[in-house]
Amino acid sequence: MKAVHFGAGNIGRGFIGLLLHEAGYELVFADVAAPLIDALAASESYTVHEVGAGARDHVVTGYSALNSATDEGAVRAAIADADVVTTAVGPTILRFIAPHIVAALEARDAARGPLVVMACENAINATDLLRDEMSNLVPTGEWEALASRAVFANTAVDRIVPGQSADAGLDVTVETFSEWAIESGSFGSDVPEIPGAHFVDDLAPYIERKLFTVNTGHATVAYAGFLAGHERISDALADPAVAEIVETALRETSALLVAKHEFDPAVQDAYRETILERFANTALPDTVDRVGRQPLRKLSRHERFIGPAAELAERGLPTAGLLAAIAAAVRFDVPADEQSVELKRLRTELSPERFAAEVCGIDASHPLFDPLVAALA
Repeated sequence: MKAVHFGAGNIGRGFIGLLLHEAGYELVFADVAAPLIDALAASESYTVHEVGAGARDHVVTGYSALNSATDEGAVRAAIADADVVTTAVGPTILRFIAPHIVAALEARDAARGPLVVMACENAINATDLLRDEMSNLVPTGEWEALASRAVFANTAVDRIVPGQSADAGLDVTVETFSEWAIESGSFGSDVPEIPGAHFVDDLAPYIERKLFTVNTGHATVAYAGFLAGHERISDALADPAVAEIVETALRETSALLVAKHEFDPAVQDAYRETILERFANTALPDTVDRVGRQPLRKLSRHERFIGPAAELAERGLPTAGLLAAIAAAVRFDVPADEQSVELKRLRTELSPERFAAEVCGIDASHPLFDPLVAALA
């Protein structure tokens, strides 16, 4: 079995790549970062170090590495001969991955089974987005035949992989917890064997549970912690004022998840508490600057703040905690982060009303509009 994974960064090596290796796949990393690819190509192994209760070290071996910017032919040949292709590159980068997979499918031996395509991103239905980017590259009328050579499965992924120390090399430090949920419907009876992943009939509740609990909570800790002057995520959550904002926001998203997906309230409460315990892990050297980066994306209409707040407002449910998180997010000011710089510019140039409409996608007719404008003021 062979898998090509796009994105050889910390998440790629410390989560998806690790699980594919442990599932027995011959693993090929593809990335545009030349120093990283060169280091992987010159190495025989790296170690994934877990921290937390029950922590273990995992040694990854038997992989290869290709530069997808300078060696397109080799990358596409590897995909054409693979069983699985995965990504951990960020949703906005998927459009650059799409041409490689399209070319590989065109070159794929028709006698081979379908290529399993899974985008493992912090976004709802990221594989659908990748598939759409691929279909846009194919002439009208030819996509259906080409798509028949692949199986597209959406996934939900969850593992905290903090910024790594400068001397870590290829090794990666991660938390012990991980979850990789994969929608099973596309596979029929031919479900891949990937120990460490679990296959579910309906992925939507899992995606939203993760996005509106883990991602909402993590970002809230970062933005509220930044305003409070904290550097580390664990220190921020230890601050009672920050913890109150986070807990209020997550109680609101839990109420939405219970109402929308009929989760057992007790089960959701336990899940929320587990997430908060993960954020409080002092062994994870994660920073508010890293977790808070790309604030504009996180403030967009269907992301971790505006998405649940809008649905709560439509249901007449409380949103004060999420609005407090949003108020903190728009004041995230880290010059090293391009989106933070752009956010600061937009805050200067746009009125709160225009910001709500143009950045957050909430117009004046929406029940969230007035409270959102007040939070942005």
